[in-house]
Amino acid sequence: MSRFSYPIPSVASTPYHSQCRDSAIPFPASHPHLTIPNFPIQLSHSQRRIHTLPFPMSRFSYPIPSVASTSYHSQCPNTAIPFPVSHPHLTIPNVPIKLSHSQRRIHTLSFPVSRLSYPIPSVASTSYHSQCPNSAIPFPASHPHLTIPNVPSPRAAGHVVSGLIIHPDREHLIYPLGSTVIIESLQKRKQQFLQGHTNNVCCLAVSKSGKYIASGQVTYMGFKADVFIWDYAKREVYAKLTLHKVKVEALAFSPNDRYLVSLGGQDDGSVVLWDVMKKEAICGSPASAISAGAALTVAFSNSNDGVFVTGGNGTLRVWELDLPNRKMRHTDCQTGHLKRSVTSLAVAEDDSCFYCGTTTGDILKVNMKTKLLNSCGPEKKRFSLGVTALIILKSEEFLIGSGDGKVALCKGPNYKATKTVQLQGSVTSISLRGQGHQFFVGTDQAQIYRFNYPEFNEELFASCHNEPINDIVFPFGTSDLFATCSKNDIRVWLNSSHKELLRITIPNMTCFAIDITRDGKCILSAWDDGKIRAFTPESGRLMYIIENAHSMGVTAIALTNDCKRIISGGGEGQVRVWEIGKESRWLVQSMKEHKSSVSCINVKSNNRECLTASSDGTCIIWDIVRFVRLQMILSNTLFRCVCYHPEEFQFLTSGTNRKIGYWEVYDGSVIRELDGSLSGTINGMDISSDGLHFVTGGDDKLVKLWDYNEGEVSHMGIGHSGSISRLKICPLSRCIISVSTDGAILRWNYPFPV
Repeated sequence: MSRFSYPIPSVASTPYHSQCRDSAIPFPASHPHLTIPNFPIQLSHSQRRIHTLPFPMSRFSYPIPSVASTSYHSQCPNTAIPFPVSHPHLTIPNVPIKLSHSQRRIHTLSFPVSRLSYPIPSVASTSYHSQCPNSAIPFPASHPHLTIPNVPSPRAAGHVVSGLIIHPDREHLIYPLGSTVIIESLQKRKQQFLQGHTNNVCCLAVSKSGKYIASGQVTYMGFKADVFIWDYAKREVYAKLTLHKVKVEALAFSPNDRYLVSLGGQDDGSVVLWDVMKKEAICGSPASAISAGAALTVAFSNSNDGVFVTGGNGTLRVWELDLPNRKMRHTDCQTGHLKRSVTSLAVAEDDSCFYCGTTTGDILKVNMKTKLLNSCGPEKKRFSLGVTALIILKSEEFLIGSGDGKVALCKGPNYKATKTVQLQGSVTSISLRGQGHQFFVGTDQAQIYRFNYPEFNEELFASCHNEPINDIVFPFGTSDLFATCSKNDIRVWLNSSHKELLRITIPNMTCFAIDITRDGKCILSAWDDGKIRAFTPESGRLMYIIENAHSMGVTAIALTNDCKRIISGGGEGQVRVWEIGKESRWLVQSMKEHKSSVSCINVKSNNRECLTASSDGTCIIWDIVRFVRLQMILSNTLFRCVCYHPEEFQFLTSGTNRKIGYWEVYDGSVIRELDGSLSGTINGMDISSDGLHFVTGGDDKLVKLWDYNEGEVSHMGIGHSGSISRLKICPLSRCIISVSTDGAILRWNYPFPV
């Protein structure tokens, strides 16, 4: 059979005859004719078996969907049956969206679906539409948004090369975080978000006048990566430019803001010049020779809009624009026997020459006119792990950042360092404020340092985790402090001034969960090496270690209110109870019911019961006095989070099925289920101290505040660029803290009065 769209659903008692071309049985005049579409379609098994036709079938479009519960006809291009006027049409958006399983099964469309935005969300128990970035379904105007206060949490530029830039107005700091570009006031520390990218931002540039900001992203293999030009004054998108594949490696504006040059990544290999005013590409060319490696960096001339330089692995080119012919003509620079991989570029103020930082730790000086190598240095003491950042000062001195974390002030043709400062992490960015009396340095360890030129002393301006954050906890009864954990470290933050107070580092280990004793004397942590570590909250000194607590890593941890017992969960599924003595700690009981890793533990206020959630689809209420199971609930999901209601007669669960479950503690029966998300797992959940509201967050990157009794969203927060891993309502109900896999910490105003 060739591919037919069948006109009548699968009912065996159909009383009419099927027709095909050249068939001897005529069609009644009242029957509509099958039509041949312009594209192939696929029929379900049930549609193919209704009528066994003894002739070869052509490609017919199926005009009526085989769904008995729908009262209208779905339409696709080239079908013979039109939509009723009263029924909305499916629309094709500019970006692809993801439909949930429940949404796909409402209408069984018998044609290849070409990026349709779905008009009817399948949420029976809620009265709103959830929105995720790039969704075709807007937020209802009646839903207020959660707001981010003027003093947000600290975050850093991280591993993006040249991703930390001081705006020419000298008052704002610009850097990317995930798929967001952040503009932060240096004085008030207020942040504004530029959102529009669909994936992580990997390069950044600011025009010389400060009017425009350009950002490029990375995407998946086979897809095109966008370049956004932002209007700085309006804080909105000025232009969206799409040509490069997979990744945009580097960006640079011309000195008069007329042009933007973009450099594609290894899978693209092209350099494109854009007209900023017309918002279109002028010309493009391969960025390097076939025999050379990929180009990595680009820099414009300081005075000529038609000249720029690109450098990379074995390639160094000067480009000149031929605007009448819409071409770029390149000249390869002659470096003789030297073979270098260029990682950073700096053009002299008079455009007579330019300097290239390399992975071998030396600096090349190349004449701009002759394109010949002038000099190479230093000859003896090169910069360890390469020159990763290079700035030329007005005094003809050089600010050099290296891969081993050193920032050096160098003079002369031999690049001798007169001042050197060691920082934490590899230097990725150096940006001058004004003429260079002050400058900022960013490292790949998510640290931002501020330097004053005369003293040349570093000051930690902002810091954050450079790995996914796994957990967050507040001390009992206070909202002034909170602690977070990630790979390599635990950090304690001051909530009011968003400053890092304490950092506890365990190299090459990942902390999955943390808790603080009720008396505030100990920070307890769960690690992937199977150990439980306790630290003092003031100094971070190690108090004790419980060795071999779990064989497959400790994945969850909780303390009883009397601070005498630890409840831990492991990757192998065991729940263990530990007694805390003055000089020693010992295992009281090990309970084995879960078949997979324990993801969350909550202890009841009477210290006699605890609630554990696991990735095996079970939640268990344990008696931790008799060490037996009291209740167990089963669900077709991987549970990620669980929490007791403050009155402890009910508890909430959620996980990969995107459902929020209300459960009875007494008998483990389900009370109700809500659709918590339309597009991803719910990873974190917390309930307010009065029990009237709870907050959720997950892979949809949205913070949702729910009314507990009504089961509806009251507020929603948009700001995260990565999946939300955990979130907490502070004990005094003043703010909500959410953390995500991109290392961000966001603080939201709690909208309800205490």
